[in-house]
Amino acid sequence: MDIDISQAEFAQFQQLMLDVAGIQLGDTKRMLVSARLAGRLRVLGLPSYGEYFRLISGGRDAVERQTMVDLLTTNETYFFREQKHFDFLCKCLAQPRPAGTPLRIWSAACSSGEEPYSIAMVLADRLPDRPWEILASDLSTRVLAKARLGHYPQSRANGIPATYLKRYCLRGIGAEEGTLLVDDALAARVDFRAINLKEPFPEVGTFNFIFLRNVMFYFDAETKASVVARLAERLTPGGYLFIGHTETLNGTTRQLRPIAPAIYQKPAS
Repeated sequence: MDIDISQAEFAQFQQLMLDVAGIQLGDTKRMLVSARLAGRLRVLGLPSYGEYFRLISGGRDAVERQTMVDLLTTNETYFFREQKHFDFLCKCLAQPRPAGTPLRIWSAACSSGEEPYSIAMVLADRLPDRPWEILASDLSTRVLAKARLGHYPQSRANGIPATYLKRYCLRGIGAEEGTLLVDDALAARVDFRAINLKEPFPEVGTFNFIFLRNVMFYFDAETKASVVARLAERLTPGGYLFIGHTETLNGTTRQLRPIAPAIYQKPAS
């Protein structure tokens, strides 16, 4: 039997997601929350969303709370999303860099992995003889597990350039027909880690480029400003932050300056 979520119960989940992840669930998301959590109530044999909230609040069941976060976070991505960002990246890669210094890129909120694998294909192609590293992170352990597999429906390959598809992906055959697998050697160069952007970052070093695209519109103003400030600290002087084309940092930071649509740079000095 379906269980309705009351406005008061929904408000509890709104506040919890804001506290845990800095994510604002608008009032229009009430039915979405109900639909995505209904299965957990059935599995756990709970009579109401209020009982489920009591289970995951106050640190009583951290594992189940992570499951809740996984279910309520939206993870939409695809290969080579926002091609102009990749064109800009390629232009930057063509510029001389100090020998022996690894180029480092952080794909934050990487979802199911299409973004960091797209970046890895570009780096493998453009920097064949130079060291590079990619950190890929997300709040959701569920999508990170999928990302590590590097296994996708063939329909997801539409955005991958043909030369990259041939060089860095394997087409599924037999039982795996209709899928593609990112080449193991390329996938092994991407370090996937669970990182909650709302919390203090773990020690991850500094980066020449950080991608955080189509995420910040979920944050409230305070969380957005805090995240951007901490990301700026992780950029090397002259480094770049990429955000979504529907997003802006206007009024959010003075540490970074806009240089192209949805691209910000940290001053070199």
